[in-house]
Amino acid sequence: MRILIVTQYFWPENFRINDLVRELQSRGHDLTVLTGKPNYPSGTVFPDFRADPARFASFEGVEVIRVPMMPRARGSLRLILNYLTFVLGAVSFGIFKLRARSFDLVFIYEPSPITVAIPAILIGRLKKIPVVFWVLDLWPETLAALGVVRSKQVLSLIGRGVRVIYDNCTLVLGQSRSFVPSISRYCSDPTKVRYYPSWAEQMFVSDGVKKAPEVPEVSDAFTIVFAGNIGESQDMPTLLRAAECLKEDTRVRWVFVGDGRKFHWVRAEVESRGLSDNVLLVGRHPIERMPSFYAHADALLVSLKSDPVFSLVIPAKLQTYLMSGIPILGMLDGEGAQVIRDSGAGLSCPAGDSEALVTCILDLMASSVEERAEMGRLGRQYASAEFDRDTLISRLEGFFSEARIRFRRFGT
Repeated sequence: MRILIVTQYFWPENFRINDLVRELQSRGHDLTVLTGKPNYPSGTVFPDFRADPARFASFEGVEVIRVPMMPRARGSLRLILNYLTFVLGAVSFGIFKLRARSFDLVFIYEPSPITVAIPAILIGRLKKIPVVFWVLDLWPETLAALGVVRSKQVLSLIGRGVRVIYDNCTLVLGQSRSFVPSISRYCSDPTKVRYYPSWAEQMFVSDGVKKAPEVPEVSDAFTIVFAGNIGESQDMPTLLRAAECLKEDTRVRWVFVGDGRKFHWVRAEVESRGLSDNVLLVGRHPIERMPSFYAHADALLVSLKSDPVFSLVIPAKLQTYLMSGIPILGMLDGEGAQVIRDSGAGLSCPAGDSEALVTCILDLMASSVEERAEMGRLGRQYASAEFDRDTLISRLEGFFSEARIRFRRFGT
């Protein structure tokens, strides 16, 4: 199948779309990726890309078309301009570059923003092909939850735009079961909405991996590793309050691996709260190196802010954590917390509750090595049953075939 993938984020940025493109290519599909210039999460274009953009025009044999856009930088205004300029670049430069190409289908990858769908839908209309949209972030709900937009009138206007986008897609895939009814509220035809979760990535299995040298070896430490985006939705203030509560317990060590819009704030807070001996910030590292950081972990930490919209989310890293075979500490609500409970892979507490998180940490520390190993085993077993990579990518291929049939029948 000839597939155009439209995504604002792509290699060398670390997103699951990279793995999906690699796998679809290996299965014989003819892929083209329309994307922007790599600048996430630092907000500046990657130095390697600036030095030699031609190196990033192909990904394992897949053509990558990069459109002009403004990097994220810092501040809400620059973020909005980043979103808008990607749309403008993809609509103008992207459509021009693709004018002579033929495709069977357009696939949209949307961790955020939903505006990435606009050029994809226009291309789908011009080429008269189906559009499949994988929704990983709910709009306008997330904008309200993060306080990015507070005006009810503006949120209502964005909601109407979301409805137009969904109505112009052939199939809309939601990353959690809870996403399905939320998406359906903005969909004139709810029969086009499907549940499609992220998969557990095998590469994050840390068994036998050499430990990352950036993290000092401490024989009697209980190491909690947080990996991924350090942003607003991860509720870093509450995590630091929990770290403060355990400040005098020298056994507890926090390791944050990643970057994001709150990284500099966290670094300053760690210093001002006197947490430098307890909290280690090692920054962003290539995805291939993440198992070496997991290898230090006695527990892997996942968190989300307390808000109804975040209770609908299964954080993408949760599937990866499950596959790692390491116990999980969760500070989140809803479907993500339910996954931890159902799997038996660790302990969870309500979002925003630092005291409850401290209790979970102490309880996990008090458990035996055998009990923690069993949590890891159950997590990996659950990931294999519910989030198997091959099964889910095969399911996506099925959605592609369904979209082509539906498009021939209904025209959208």
